[in-house]
Amino acid sequence: MNIKELKELIRLVDEKKLAEFELEQGDFKIRIRRDTAPLIQAADPGLVAEFREAAAPPPDSTGMTGPATAVRDTEGLYQVTSPIVGTFYRSPSPTADPFVTEGDHVEPHAPLCIIEAMKLMNEITSDVAGEVVRIYAENGQPVEYGQPLFGIRV
Repeated sequence: MNIKELKELIRLVDEKKLAEFELEQGDFKIRIRRDTAPLIQAADPGLVAEFREAAAPPPDSTGMTGPATAVRDTEGLYQVTSPIVGTFYRSPSPTADPFVTEGDHVEPHAPLCIIEAMKLMNEITSDVAGEVVRIYAENGQPVEYGQPLFGIRV
């Protein structure tokens, strides 16, 4: 199984909203659970490392993992949504201050949060300038692809 096939498999599991999926082919085994981060087991550790790298969003020109998707909600706020499934963290470390709080002004490419996915920390940045009006996710909470994270008044 190659990386392209693995990405397609994860997309299908997410699209079908399956709670758990397991596949075994020879010495390769993958189990995906929606309530936890995906568990990957393979006889070849290099394949696991390659898959983890491929699953991470590509960096943007600033070296960050890129802005999340923003859409306008019914209150006229841009909703920054999660670009990946993972665990939401408001700060870069447990003892650090949050990247942003409600009432803060942000600029494009400003870090908003981190989403941990498969032991990789993905910094989520703003793609709009404005005031952070709402923070929808709780620190340490699992988040889904497309789930609203922040409401920003532009």
